[in-house]
Amino acid sequence: MGDLALLLPGEADGLVRGLRSFPLREMGSDRWSQQQEHLEKLNMQAILDAAVSHGEPIQGLLVTHRKIPTLVEELITVEMWKQKVFPVLCRLEDFKPQNTFPIYMVVHHEASIINLLETVFFHKEVCESAEDTVLDLVDYCHRKLTLLAARTGHGGPPEEEGSQDSTPMQELQKQAELMEFEISLKALSVLRYITDCVDSLSLSALSRMLSTHNLPCLLVELLEHSPWSRQEGGKLQRFEGGRWQTVAPSEQQKLSKLDGQVWIALYNLLLSPEARARYCLTSFAKGQLLKLRAFLTDTLLDQLPNLADLQGFLAHLALVETQAPKKDLVLEQIPEIWERLERENRGKWQAIAKHQLLHVFSPSDKELRLQAQRWAETYRLDVLEAVAPERPRCAYCNAEASKRCSRCQSAWYCCRECQVKHWETHGKACVPEAQGDRAK
Repeated sequence: MGDLALLLPGEADGLVRGLRSFPLREMGSDRWSQQQEHLEKLNMQAILDAAVSHGEPIQGLLVTHRKIPTLVEELITVEMWKQKVFPVLCRLEDFKPQNTFPIYMVVHHEASIINLLETVFFHKEVCESAEDTVLDLVDYCHRKLTLLAARTGHGGPPEEEGSQDSTPMQELQKQAELMEFEISLKALSVLRYITDCVDSLSLSALSRMLSTHNLPCLLVELLEHSPWSRQEGGKLQRFEGGRWQTVAPSEQQKLSKLDGQVWIALYNLLLSPEARARYCLTSFAKGQLLKLRAFLTDTLLDQLPNLADLQGFLAHLALVETQAPKKDLVLEQIPEIWERLERENRGKWQAIAKHQLLHVFSPSDKELRLQAQRWAETYRLDVLEAVAPERPRCAYCNAEASKRCSRCQSAWYCCRECQVKHWETHGKACVPEAQGDRAK
C-alpha cells in the first residue's frame, strides 16, 4: 500500500466491508462517528496509494464489496442534513454549544466523502460500480455546480481567517461556507470522471446530463466566469490546494487543473458518439456553445491538443441549423435517494434537530476528550504531510522545500543558504519544542 501505510491490507478490507448508510437522525451519533473515523482513514490511504503509484487497493475494495452506492447515499444524506436540519438546529433557543467540534465533523463529512470519490472515480470500473446511484450522483454534481455558478460576482468564498469577535457558531458557519466551495470544486472533478464513461453509461444517465440538466451549457457558464479565479490587488489568484494563491505572470497562460476538467468534460459530452446522438442542439444551446470559440486559443490548444477536434465541431455547429426541442416519450429511471430521504423525513426536521441537540451535540467533557484522542490518532502528522495538496514552501524564497528548521521543526527551507539568510528574521521566533514545553 505504499511506503507510508496508514492501514494494513486486512484492516482496510474490514473497514470497507463495514461501511453502511445512516438515517438522518443518527448523523453525529457514536456509531456514525466511528464510521467517520474509518472513512477518514480510507480517504487518506487512498490518497497515499495514488500519490506513490502503488496501485489502488482502496478503490478495488470499494468496487469488490459494492460500497460505491453506500458512499453516494451517505453523501446525499449529509447534504440533506446540512440543508434541512442544520439551519433548524442553529435557530433553536437552547442551542448554545460550548464546543462546536462534533457539529463540525458532521459538516465536514460531506467533504470527506466527495474527496474519496474524487480520488477513486478516476477509474472507470468505479463509475460502473455505482450502478443506478450514478443518477443520484449526477444530480448531486449538478446541484453543486449550480451553486458554484451562482457565486459569480459575489467575491467567491470567505477567507479562512476569522475575526476575534466571532462566536464559535459564526466561525463554524464561515468554515462551512468555505467548505461548500471546495466541495463544489471536487464535484466538478467527479462529474468530469463520470463523463469519461459516457460510452458505458445508461441512456437514463446520459439523458439526465444532456436533456434534464443541459450540463454542456452549465459548463460553458463556469468556464466563462471561472469562479475559482479572481483579481486581487491587480494580481491574478486561483483557488488551489485549499486556498487562494497568487499566480506568477509567467504562469498565467498555463491551464489550471479546474479549467482543464471543464474542457475535458465538454469534450466528452459534445464529441462522444453516444452523447452527440442524445444532445438536442437548440438555438440556446448553440449560442452558449459558440462562446467557446473565443477561448480556444493557440496557447490552449498547445496544452490540450485534443481540443482541436472540439474547435472543428464548433466551426461546423456555426453553419448548421438548430433543432427544435425533442418531445419523444421516453421511459427513464430517475434518481431515488434525495426524494426518498425527503419523503421519509418531511415534517420531522425540528424533531430531528431537537433529538440531536440533546443526544449528539451536547457531549460531556469526558466524551469530548475521548473523541479528540481518537481523532488525534487518526490524523497522524506524518500522514497529513504526505497527503497535503501541495509540498511545503521555503520560508525565504518560496521554492519547494524538503528541509525543516532543526530547532522548531515548523519552518521549511529548500537549501542551507536560504535558511542562513532567513535566520535574522526567523531566529527571533524560533523556539525548540523542548524549550517551548519547559516554558509552559
